[in-house]
Amino acid sequence: MKLIAIDLDGTLLSHNMEITEESLEAIREAQNQGNIVMICSGRAPEDIQQILDKYDLSIPLAGSNGSVVHAHGRVLQSVSMDRNDVIETAERLDAERFPYRIYTNEGIYVPADWSERVELAMQQEQIKVEGLSDEIYKKITEQPQKSSLLNFFDHYSELFTREELTIQKFFVLTLNASSKTALGNSLEEISTIGITSSSPLNIEVMDQYGNKGSALKRMAEHFNIPLHNTVAIGDNFNDLPMMEVAGLSVAMGNAEPEVKELCDVVTHTNGENGVAHAINNYLLNIWAKQ
Repeated sequence: MKLIAIDLDGTLLSHNMEITEESLEAIREAQNQGNIVMICSGRAPEDIQQILDKYDLSIPLAGSNGSVVHAHGRVLQSVSMDRNDVIETAERLDAERFPYRIYTNEGIYVPADWSERVELAMQQEQIKVEGLSDEIYKKITEQPQKSSLLNFFDHYSELFTREELTIQKFFVLTLNASSKTALGNSLEEISTIGITSSSPLNIEVMDQYGNKGSALKRMAEHFNIPLHNTVAIGDNFNDLPMMEVAGLSVAMGNAEPEVKELCDVVTHTNGENGVAHAINNYLLNIWAKQ
């Protein structure tokens, strides 16, 4: 039995934000051969589950960059940020009016003045991302809509009034390169948090032990799978922790150059069914002979 951890954005999801039939077939074939396939994403667990339900995929998952691990309908691991770290992070973000989202065990919370913060950021010279469509850019920057999974707040301290609420991650929208660098340097002064990025347009903040590497380890432990029998497939810096602990690391063809350099093999891009190619060519054909 093997464990295959797959990232979503830039990896399993195509440029159209869909899972292709080729990738679905490869995942199901891997399952049919007795392997465990999991999603390990920066998205909230509820968001991941909605995608899995859309494609009728019944697989375990790790959300919020691995801070929350789910299998068999229950939480195997949840790594929350310390209250002081939440305060320090939020204060630094609010001081510069960065647009950000807070991922919690009760959904996502967003500052009520999100649109004003985005507008302020867009007045500066913006980061140019190759291959990013106007439609996706609009979706990233537009005002989020309130729903059962998303709420607004005027000040982050409002979240502390909810006794059962825990915070797993900050997602910070960074549209300007110099601002992103300055913010990253500032946040690094908080020694007990972990900082990563899943695209040129964001910084993500978790507890120092909340990452995809710890999620892969926990899932492997749950299914009693040795780490040398695990695989990690991804494209960006937030995938590195799981790639570093996996027995086989696979970078997408569209992955960041630094990610490719650190991986064992490189597959096709997410627009060329890279996940399907990786599973079919690097994994199933090899493992079938073992």
